[in-house]
Amino acid sequence: MEAYKKVLIVGMLLAIANIMFANGVTICNMTRDERKACEPYVSNEKNYTRVNYKVPSHACCSATANADLQCFCGYKDSGLLSLYGINPKQALELPVKCKIVDSFHCK
Repeated sequence: MEAYKKVLIVGMLLAIANIMFANGVTICNMTRDERKACEPYVSNEKNYTRVNYKVPSHACCSATANADLQCFCGYKDSGLLSLYGINPKQALELPVKCKIVDSFHCK
């Protein structure tokens, strides 16, 4: 019974995190709509062909320019981004692809 309670609590926490991440919550100064603008460039999903999305859109680059990039570094190894089909490596390449900075590395 104790193990069941732990599993239930973990499941509830994951559900809350899912709702917060997916629904309108600003993360690292990016709204849900801004994250969606960048989705084709950072997605692991097969319905986005990488060939068509080599150069990020203006909307994605504008959102990236206003984002807290070091904040995203905190998610890089957490696995949370991968749960949402976001490739952390590709996401952290956006500042350079958008020509916001010459190079970007997490501190």
